Amino acid sequence: MTVSRITTKHDGFIAGLDWVTLPERPANPGSRAKYLSLVDLFCSCGGMTLGVWEGARVSKRRVDVRLAVDLMPEPIGVYKQNFSDIADENVLIEDVGNLFDGLHKSPPTKTERRYKRIVGSLDLLVAGPPCQGHSDLNNSTRRNDPRNALYLRVARAVEILKPRVVIIENVPAVKHDQGGVVPATEDWLSGEGYNVSTSVIHFSRFGVPQSRKRHILLAVRGTRFTLSDLSDFNVPEQTVGTYIAGLEKSANTNGLMTSPPRVTKQNAHRIKYLFDNDLHELPDKKRPPCHRDKKHAYVSMYGRMYWNKPAQTLTSGFGSMGQGRYVHPTEQRLITPHEAARIQGIPDFFDFSSAMTLTGLRKMIANAVPPQFTANLVAKLIQCGGL
Repeated sequence: MTVSRITTKHDGFIAGLDWVTLPERPANPGSRAKYLSLVDLFCSCGGMTLGVWEGARVSKRRVDVRLAVDLMPEPIGVYKQNFSDIADENVLIEDVGNLFDGLHKSPPTKTERRYKRIVGSLDLLVAGPPCQGHSDLNNSTRRNDPRNALYLRVARAVEILKPRVVIIENVPAVKHDQGGVVPATEDWLSGEGYNVSTSVIHFSRFGVPQSRKRHILLAVRGTRFTLSDLSDFNVPEQTVGTYIAGLEKSANTNGLMTSPPRVTKQNAHRIKYLFDNDLHELPDKKRPPCHRDKKHAYVSMYGRMYWNKPAQTLTSGFGSMGQGRYVHPTEQRLITPHEAARIQGIPDFFDFSSAMTLTGLRKMIANAVPPQFTANLVAKLIQCGGL
């Protein structure tokens, strides 16, 4: 099999395959480099911070994390482990809504004044508010979930902290939220003097080997830069095989990252059937009754990945054959967390060793924003003077 490589620099593109497969983290620019100050809300394990760090690094800048917040302890532990050199004690296990708790255009609350003092002058605020309330996979509270209002807490944080640039990531369905959180945020930030643009971004354009799409809101002060200025980024389609090549025989039980998911005896037979018959879609006759006995649209479930095609959008269900196309393309097993991280564009040097559970590890990998997008956006913003 031929493996095409995207180098770290290719027609202005950064953070490609050569970066993703690095075993050790590249060195920061020297101590005299200009700093880029950062706040990361709903930071999880730090996918967006990692992208900012790489975009700054190739632009000869260093990053200073002034505040990073997430409600879950396990990803915060991974965040601290990976950014201990650029983040101080203000990496918090906390509800963002408790930190930025004021109303639109109201005077700052006591808590907001405190964090304004801590953060100081701010270059960039990034945020990935919870997407489960907007997800098409959520059949109970979709479009009308209390968590959706957390999107507006980001707007309040911007109102208080006044960063130069704001990047908010969410699932495409956020546009259809019943509370109108996206247009409300656009109006809110426009009123604060930001030039606001939104778009559904296909991350495959940035070298991510999956069909992942996300809604991005970009708000910039002092320049007319918009998401349309990224139109020249259209990296050739990358495949699963390109990114996980060399890991085929690495699956073992020596650590969470290399542990392939356990499968039931029935699913083991299904995997064997796929390989014995050189199939990527499991026939209905081999599926559970819920698929076998009625029409369904879940073709990828119980499926085997294609070596020479991008993956489907990775979810935290990659540990289950029944939640997507997660059977390895050449090995009779499901993909490991290490392979899933590669497919997410998370580099080998990123340290997940503090993760305590497979469930938590899978969630933080799948929920991470692939750093290629943020890295290239930040580098472009630095280049044009937006940061």
